[in-house]
Amino acid sequence: MRDFDYVVPKSLDEALTRGKKPDHRFIAGGTLLVDLVRLDVERPAAIVDLNAVLSGHIRWAPNGLTVGALAKNSDLADHPDVKRELPALSQALDSGASPQIRNMASLGGNLMQRTRCPYFRDPGVSECNKRKPGSGCAALEGYSRMHAVLGASDSCLAVHPSDLCVALLALDAVVRTRRSSGARELPIGDFHTLPGDTPDIETQLEPGEIVTEVFVPASGFSRKSAYVKVRDRASFAFALASAAVALELSGEKISGARVALGGVATKPWRALEVEAALLGRPPTRQTFEAAAKLAANGARTTPNNHFKVELARRVVVSALERAAT
Repeated sequence: MRDFDYVVPKSLDEALTRGKKPDHRFIAGGTLLVDLVRLDVERPAAIVDLNAVLSGHIRWAPNGLTVGALAKNSDLADHPDVKRELPALSQALDSGASPQIRNMASLGGNLMQRTRCPYFRDPGVSECNKRKPGSGCAALEGYSRMHAVLGASDSCLAVHPSDLCVALLALDAVVRTRRSSGARELPIGDFHTLPGDTPDIETQLEPGEIVTEVFVPASGFSRKSAYVKVRDRASFAFALASAAVALELSGEKISGARVALGGVATKPWRALEVEAALLGRPPTRQTFEAAAKLAANGARTTPNNHFKVELARRVVVSALERAAT
C-alpha cells in the first residue's frame, strides 16, 4: 500500500474543494476504498474523511424516508420504519456482506460501490478499461461467470455489485448531492451510468461532488415490496442474480409495479417490460411467470454466464410472490 495524506475537512465546502483534485478520494466507512488501496487499484495522494461534515440521520415522514449519506447499513436495515414501510430496502441491506461490514459501511459508500470484477481488482491484469481506460477488457475472452448479461458493451462486462441500489431503484429513490455550484437531485435510475466506451465513468457525479442524502418517497407500492438474492453461499457473497420488486394492488388486479434486477447488469437494472406485463393482471404465479420471461430481454451472454438469464427470471417470480403476500 502506498503512502497518502489523510485529510479531515472542517466543512463541507472544504471537502468539496479537496475532492475536485483527481488524486484525492473520499472516505466514509472505508469498507471498499481501503480494500482497493491495499490492492493497489486505487492510488490516492490523499484521502478526505467525510465523517465530520455529513450526517447519518434516518427520518420517516408521511411523504417518505430521508437518509443521510453516513447512515450505517445495519442501522438502516434495522430501523423499524424501514422494516414496516420499505421491506425491500431492509431485506436488501440484510443480504449484503457480513454483520461486521454492515456495521461500518455507509449509505453513500454503497451508492459509490465499485465492481468486484476480478480483472478490475488485479493490477497484474493489464487489460481493464475501468482501471486503465483504453487498455481493453480481459473478461471479454476470459472467465466471466460473475459478469453482466445486461447493459454490457465491447469495453466492459463488469457487473454492479450493490444490493441496496437495486432496492432503491425499485422504490423510486432520489439521490441528493452537493457540488460547488450548489445542491441537486438525481433519480437513482440516472445516478449510475452504462459502460459504453467509458466504463471508468460510473456515475453522473462531477469531480468533487458529494452524496449528502437519499430520499425514498412513500408510495402505494412501497409496503408490498421484497428483495430476493441468489448467491453461491448463504452470506458474505455477491448476487448471481437478485430482484427488488414492489406492487400496488387494486382489488384483484395489479395497478402498479416496480421490478429491478441486480447481479446481472452493469448498473442496477429496471425491468420495464416486466412491469408493463404485470399491470392489470391478477397477482398469481401464472402472471408472475409470464411477466418474468421478459426480465432478461436483450441479454448478451457468454458460455460462463448464460445461466443468469434463467436465474433472473426465477428471482423475479420469487420476489413477486413474496411481495404479493
